[in-house]
This record gives sequence, structure tokens and C-alpha cells, in this order.
Amino acid sequence: MILEIKDYCKTLNKNKILEDINLKLESGNIYGFYGRNGSGKTMLFRAITTQIYPTSGDIRIDNRSIINEGYDLSLLGVLIENPGFFPYLSGYENLKLLYTINNKNNKQVIMEALKKVGLENVANKPYRTYSLGMKQRLGIAQAIMENQQIIILDEPTNGLDEAGIIELREWIKDEKKKDKIILIASHSKEDLRILCDVIYGMEDGHLTGVIQL
Repeated sequence: MILEIKDYCKTLNKNKILEDINLKLESGNIYGFYGRNGSGKTMLFRAITTQIYPTSGDIRIDNRSIINEGYDLSLLGVLIENPGFFPYLSGYENLKLLYTINNKNNKQVIMEALKKVGLENVANKPYRTYSLGMKQRLGIAQAIMENQQIIILDEPTNGLDEAGIIELREWIKDEKKKDKIILIASHSKEDLRILCDVIYGMEDGHLTGVIQL
């Protein structure tokens, strides 16, 4: 699978929030995006997931435009900022709700995702009772639950303790072995250096090139 971003620009209220983004990303690789808060990392991920649309340019998956031709976006596993889970539903019920959107219903798949992120013992507890780290784990579970081929993680270590961060790195490495495209935005140099095959710098809405951390 190949994900291409071609001459992508986005302007809001006459401000360029993304400018001349060109990338070619291939399966079996982990790509990191490094920059300060406000550098454009999250906006780039929102663009790839069509949460925003371009002022100009295109995004293509296997040479098919997701902007103009449509695409099965269920192939994308996404964690951007705070996931919109329902506070009074349990962790299991929240994942089940997402899973059934695509007319799927397999309890084993949901429980395997919860087990992978260490939440199987609190699967039936309300989301509102979860700690910040548990909420982050549930967000990661929904991003990998359906074996999505493109995984997009925005600051995935937020709220995780040291043990959780080590586990997260192993989850991501496991997903890479399945020949997926994985994108990670982080301000943590260590996480990107350990995980990524290529790291891009971002500043003021544009790519500054491949960087070595």
C-alpha cells in the first residue's frame, strides 16, 4: 500500500495551516513527525483522515484520491487528541459501538484488542471511571482493533506511565510486522528515535525535511 500526499495546502481565515506538503509513505514502515505544539502535525493527520479538506492538492491511497474519488476510510486506525468515547458506557461497549458501525459484531475481536492494551480486567467498567492512562489505552485499542492498514497516532504516549510507554512501543512494532503504514506524531525524541524508520520535521505548517534525532 502507498499513501501519497501531493502539493497539499490548507488555508483557514487567510492563514496557511498546511503548506506544500509532499510525502510518499509505504507499507512496512513507521514514519515519525516531530515538531513543537502548533507546528502542524495534528492538522496533517486531520487532513489524511479527511477531517479537513484541502484548499489545493490531493491525498491518494494506492493511486486513488480520497478527496475526489472516495475511499474506504475504515482502513485507517486513528488516535488524534481525545477520542470521543461515551462516558457512561463501558470500555467494551464503546468499542462494540464503533465496531458495529461497519456492520461487524465479534466479541472476541473486541476482547483481544482490550487484552492487548491491558484493559481486559476493566472492560465492563464505565469509561468515566478510567484514569487518563486507561483512556489512552482504550483509544489505542480502537485504532488497532479492526486490523486497519494505516495507523495514525497523535502523541500516543500521553497519559501513559513508563510501563505503558514500553508496552506501546511493542504494540507498534507488532503492527509494523503486519506490513502496515504507521504514522506517529510526537514531541518525544526518544519515542520517535526508537520506533521510526523515517522522521520528518514540521514547522509552521510545512515539512522541514528528514531529520536525525
